[in-house]
Amino acid sequence: METAQALCADLYYPGCLSLERKQAAADSLASWSRPADMRAAYSKRRWNEREDRILPEHNHPTSAAEALSRTIQRCSLRLWRLRSGRVPMPAGDK
Repeated sequence: METAQALCADLYYPGCLSLERKQAAADSLASWSRPADMRAAYSKRRWNEREDRILPEHNHPTSAAEALSRTIQRCSLRLWRLRSGRVPMPAGDK
């Protein structure tokens, strides 16, 4: 929602040419705030070469998850992809 608010603020700035109902919707969106118990939307965190080098060193998803601040499932899947060749090993580690 925060991203939608920013986009809406760019499109429906004060004094812009717009339909009344669209401007009213934009105004109501601008006043929205995230409730305390509502978690933010997931944003995908890509794997980088440093993490791809660290992951095989741990050789176990549980310890790698702690070291990389990722879930055990994500580490397990990435480790499998590295070992099976589905994703290339980082440069210099082949």
